[in-house]
Amino acid sequence: MNETTICAVGNVATQPVYRELATGPSARFRLAVTSRYLDRAKNEWTDGHTNFFTVWANRQLATNAAGSLNVGDPVVVQGRLKVRSDVREGQSWTSADIDAVAIGHDLARGTSAFRRTPRPEPGAAAAPDRPEPDWETPPADGASQQAPEPVAVT
Repeated sequence: MNETTICAVGNVATQPVYRELATGPSARFRLAVTSRYLDRAKNEWTDGHTNFFTVWANRQLATNAAGSLNVGDPVVVQGRLKVRSDVREGQSWTSADIDAVAIGHDLARGTSAFRRTPRPEPGAAAAPDRPEPDWETPPADGASQQAPEPVAVT
């Protein structure tokens, strides 16, 4: 199948919108890609035209993108380009979407801390929300033993 695959480097322009659909998780956000050029007359870098893309992510990529991306983050997006033209209320509209295959922070412009998402074992029961206390081992200091509070990762 012939598809246009692109790699776009830009900034997250809108907060990702996450949805649980019948087909699985989905997320979308707008990506701003601004060209830069060296203005030789001023001897400085200048911003050129900005292109906006709607980036669509599905399944685990959608979940991870919604939990990792914020407005202004520099990112690299790889995916399939889809350009559509439409007439709405008598006006012609063109939109450029990227069906993302991979999304990551642009490490040329900052640092990132990667955390692997756990994969459930096939056929394994879902883990309880809170770990059960170990009733077999009495506490060394004689204090009552309680399950530790879960730590929220943001």
